[in-house]
Amino acid sequence: MIVVTGATGNVGRPLVEALAAAGGEVTAVSRRDAGELPAGVAHRRGDLADADGLKGLFEGAEAVYLLVPGLGDELRPREIVAAAVARGVRRIVLQSSQLAGTRPESVSHGPLRAFEAAVRESVPEWTVLRPGGFASNAFFWAGQVRATRTVAAPFADVALPVVDPAEVAAAALRGPAHAGRTYVLTGPAAVTPREQVRALAEAMGVPVGFAALGADEARERLVRFLPEEAVDGMLSVMGDPREEERRVSPDVERVLGRAPRPFSAWAERHADAFA
Repeated sequence: MIVVTGATGNVGRPLVEALAAAGGEVTAVSRRDAGELPAGVAHRRGDLADADGLKGLFEGAEAVYLLVPGLGDELRPREIVAAAVARGVRRIVLQSSQLAGTRPESVSHGPLRAFEAAVRESVPEWTVLRPGGFASNAFFWAGQVRATRTVAAPFADVALPVVDPAEVAAAALRGPAHAGRTYVLTGPAAVTPREQVRALAEAMGVPVGFAALGADEARERLVRFLPEEAVDGMLSVMGDPREEERRVSPDVERVLGRAPRPFSAWAERHADAFA
């Protein structure tokens, strides 16, 4: 049985769907109601910050997808991993971040580095996934697109190879072939915010305008629903990415045996969310 934490999020939900479609026994864990889940998927409500409830979250699991909510600074990585191992979990796939490697000085990614150390030292079969920018960050624009058919975003012409990591996560969870590996996950090509909006417009079949947003104004909007440290780190990468963060990684193809899907494919799958 595979437990997926953060199962209602932009990675967790498609991951649960992919595992269920492959015929796996899946338990979705979330802090709130999970809504409609695929047939046969169980749900447990729980919080990684609840030390007393940790063992119950992992009961019966062989593998766990560990997704750290927020910055993870209120969590105890070794306690969480130990609770999983105590319940017989042999395999943990951790969703970390590319920035844990490219920006080791980043305070906001310190908790993820601590989680990486905990799983590497404690679990018989571990895999660390370090995705770069997420294609699903485009969901931030959905309200704008629905209301005005325009996206206002910063760094209009700075390109990054955004990715949807769910398929790689599913592959790593299903067996030991990827144990002991750290994978950097990117899309097949770097795309700018302006190009992403163009892809969304093509997927929807309607015009969508683009309005360049200043970095300060973008920060003001983002801190309304994200921690300040996370926003500052995000804007730093979006506006001034390092060479490694612009580079396309071969790891998705290594895992899946094919090139990663482009942002345009993600836009086609999720066009209804913007309509």
